Amino acid sequence: MLDVRPFEGILYRVPDLSRVLAPPYDVIGPEYREQLLARDPHNVVRVILSPTPDAAGYASAGTTYRRWLSEGVLVRDASPALYLLEQRFELDGSPLVRRGIMARFRAADPVERVVLPHEQTRRSAREDRYRLRLATRANFSPIFMMFRDPGGFQAIVERIAARPPDVGVTDDGGVAHRLWRIAEPPAIAELTRLLGGVRAYIADGHHRHATALRLRDELGPDAAWAFGYFTPIDAPALKVLPYHRMLERGPALAEARARLEPELRLREAASARAAAQEVAGSRARYAFALAGPGGPALVAEGSESALPSGFAGVAACVRMLDAFFVHQVVLPRLGVADEAVRYVHSFEEAEAALVAGRCPLALLMRGTPVAQIVDVADAGESMPAKSTYFHPKLPSGLVIHPLLI
Repeated sequence: MLDVRPFEGILYRVPDLSRVLAPPYDVIGPEYREQLLARDPHNVVRVILSPTPDAAGYASAGTTYRRWLSEGVLVRDASPALYLLEQRFELDGSPLVRRGIMARFRAADPVERVVLPHEQTRRSAREDRYRLRLATRANFSPIFMMFRDPGGFQAIVERIAARPPDVGVTDDGGVAHRLWRIAEPPAIAELTRLLGGVRAYIADGHHRHATALRLRDELGPDAAWAFGYFTPIDAPALKVLPYHRMLERGPALAEARARLEPELRLREAASARAAAQEVAGSRARYAFALAGPGGPALVAEGSESALPSGFAGVAACVRMLDAFFVHQVVLPRLGVADEAVRYVHSFEEAEAALVAGRCPLALLMRGTPVAQIVDVADAGESMPAKSTYFHPKLPSGLVIHPLLI
């Protein structure tokens, strides 16, 4: 069973919370990091993302974090609690609300079938999170977890959200975050019992979960306690955005069409945006758009018959992924190695790169359905890199989880 518990969260005590929060470390570029640092000397980015990932950088993060605690910039909660996080945002013009519970949970090996990943982790990122966690003895951003609601979760959180929130803040992307502290023993018991009976799927935060397992193996069972955010799989506001592939080298659009046309159905669209919109609504097994620097674009659709016979041994849940098809079939036919691919989740960013001539060709993707992610995790398989971009991201620093080691 999943072991979920309340904890004494560490919270900012500052006049303007919006000045000190940040997105997760892995979506912060160098320029944005500097903007966050200039915004406030106590911005959490100073701790979670060092410009020098070396011994001095990690030591500085630990020193900074402990200084903020001693100065009262960060304060430990008075008693153990769970925390309800609500995020209000718009997507494609529609207002959405997503709610989830932040809690302490015990990390578990996939073989236990309690916490399941869907992607492999990179050694460099695992090492980075490991060294930061040792230096600070804290988690600054929760692992994003999904679960199948056995019934009752929505009613509990709606009851809690009916009262005024303890914290409210809007981030740079216009997402409104509201936080409720849940300290009442009956509510804690109700939520921990419900979550304790579910299987959790990692949406974001695979490296942080892998780090907890490593610390457990090295330091003992108390090091396995991790920080999670739990939201239902069937929540309408659980959104996965596409990760577009920007090719830094490769053929122009006309040549790409010639190389792909025998096996794929290709049709012209007036623009990259029009092609991306068509792809988003496509029901084909595989669908993506190809766009060059200006002019028309192409919508590409295909079936499993386009897969070479050599892939018959690959798990069906992996074979049906657009990202698998693109990396195993499309890019090789275009003569493009994975090393020449850059990833962006925003269509606007992809369009800007095309207009500026920074890449000869872009592959505009569909978002991966949550059901496909769950299928891959249940099968014990892994998705290709950059297959999912859950939106909106969970803020770092809103609640900080102290480790028990």
